[in-house]
Amino acid sequence: MAVLSRRVRPDDWKPVGVDALEANALKVVRSTDNRSVIAGPGAGKTELLAQRAAYLLQTGEAPPPRRILAISFKRDAATNLAARVRQRCHRNHAGRFDSLTFDAFAKGLIDRLGQALPDRWRPRPDYEIIFPNDRDYRDFLYQQVGTPPATVGTYADLQGIAVKTFERRHLVGSPLPLDGWSNPTVGQWAADRLWQTSLHEGKKSVLSFPMIGRLAELLLRVNPMARDALRLTYSHLFMDEFQDTTQVQYDLVRTIFHGTDTTITAVGDNKQQIMRWAMAMDDPFAAFDADFAGKRTPLYNNYRSSPELVRIQHVLAQALDARAVAPISKTTGTIAGDSCAIWDFSTPEVEAARLAAFVAAEMKEHNLGPRDFVLLVRQKAPDYAAVLEPAFNAAGIPLRNEAGTVGAVMLQELLAEEASELAIAILRLAMTNRAGRYWTECQEALAALHGITPDDEAAQSRLARELDTYAINLSKTHPTPPKSKAAARAIIDDIVSFVGRDRLIAVHPAYGQGGWLEKVLEAAAVHLSASSASGGEWSTALDTYEGVHAIPLMTIHKSKGLEYHSVIFVGLDDGAWWSFANDQVEATAGFFVAFTRAKQRVVFTYCARRGARSKIATLYGLLGKAGVRTFSMT
Repeated sequence: MAVLSRRVRPDDWKPVGVDALEANALKVVRSTDNRSVIAGPGAGKTELLAQRAAYLLQTGEAPPPRRILAISFKRDAATNLAARVRQRCHRNHAGRFDSLTFDAFAKGLIDRLGQALPDRWRPRPDYEIIFPNDRDYRDFLYQQVGTPPATVGTYADLQGIAVKTFERRHLVGSPLPLDGWSNPTVGQWAADRLWQTSLHEGKKSVLSFPMIGRLAELLLRVNPMARDALRLTYSHLFMDEFQDTTQVQYDLVRTIFHGTDTTITAVGDNKQQIMRWAMAMDDPFAAFDADFAGKRTPLYNNYRSSPELVRIQHVLAQALDARAVAPISKTTGTIAGDSCAIWDFSTPEVEAARLAAFVAAEMKEHNLGPRDFVLLVRQKAPDYAAVLEPAFNAAGIPLRNEAGTVGAVMLQELLAEEASELAIAILRLAMTNRAGRYWTECQEALAALHGITPDDEAAQSRLARELDTYAINLSKTHPTPPKSKAAARAIIDDIVSFVGRDRLIAVHPAYGQGGWLEKVLEAAAVHLSASSASGGEWSTALDTYEGVHAIPLMTIHKSKGLEYHSVIFVGLDDGAWWSFANDQVEATAGFFVAFTRAKQRVVFTYCARRGARSKIATLYGLLGKAGVRTFSMT
């Protein structure tokens, strides 16, 4: 079915760009009520939401000028969903689809309307975003805040507050009281002191994203006109990766949309909840179903993994949810031998050499590229990279630690940053042949930055001419990749000047405070310079920047939402999983997430030099129950 610009009758609508959807997915796409969708790994959650957006926009169930809001936990999930909707919808329709992270949504509200907050809770306009950790809260509670008033409690009471629960329970655990806490507990008193210090007592207000979320919820609670404007704007709300929703985020959504005609679709998988350490709710699906009368709808198909991997996945899933229904694999197995195995090695060096040789052989046999594979670790990626990288380089396969940092930005995050993506797209357009798809990407991105609608043909034509002229001049000015970091920064700054720094900040609010845009641009320059060090052509430098020919190394948490032909999990031992006993449910969910990234094969490696495997015997027991064999590779 072609992407339509005209309105179609609901009964005549058919899925766009796919052969079919499973029955329950089609019911969700066409639904008129609130739905909580339990969709396991490989179920096509992004596709489901994209098809629902296409249905609502093309049939007029989301009538203009009302819009659809999609909010996700991670930035790459929000970006991927927006891209999929653009593929499934005519640009006139896709222009009414807003895909944001929870943090960006809340921050946008504070940036636009935060000065309407009451004095007690009003941040200064140039507030800075901070990322406090346990040490910061420990220093505040036990050294900085002082002794509470006698009417509140004692210093001993203050010391009795666990650092890990201070933020979750006291600082942002519940909606902010308009006039402050009238009869505060010790925890509330300490939280109020931190709020007032952060908002009013420094040169700038300093706020974490959870604090911004709480301020946004208060803002809309005390400003009915702003809340009603959002309700009128959005006829439908999508919430992706819903299992990771925090109480802060849930309360914000509830304040805006509870009791309205906005139809909500919440999609996620309770077996993949690995963000409880970051304040994810214990069971957001139950709260949603109770508050919004959500109709629970499961999806059963798995479009990612082979039948044998799906069989093993189900054993792991049952350890997390005894009621889990066996999914149906919709793919075929393409490899010989074990789809899953545990490989024991004598030393990390032997492990690295054998893994590099294995990947090289698999690439040749199955005609695969480096990015069809991933090396996953639980933590301390640089330590593993130090041993693995030389072996993979020797095998002719560059390895890239995507959990590493470039300047002040994690590499994997840099590649998903809007400023970085746009700069590379413009460089691809200017410096490479057959760059048609990059021209489209650049044109669409620039139109969004300039606020040019798809039906404004005159403005679109003018923008196209400006883009063509700039690309030609850029290629003439910089015929070869930069030979220094200063030269790389000059190129990045030139692109930003063409794009418009103010426009970037206006469209992407995260760039407005705390110097984040400068950090991203500096990281992009550093990475571009390093990617150009080989002295090759522009296409080679840009491939290196994006890691096109490198096998990625990343942590489990950063792999969520991604998929690979083969997953190699390095280090299934007590040392890597040292905190397993503290929260076996979340650790097992992380194990499940790692496993389910694979399409065809999963390999777990073990080396006794890194630790025993007694504390995580439960994980080995699950693999044994599923029939996974162990092989000595020494």
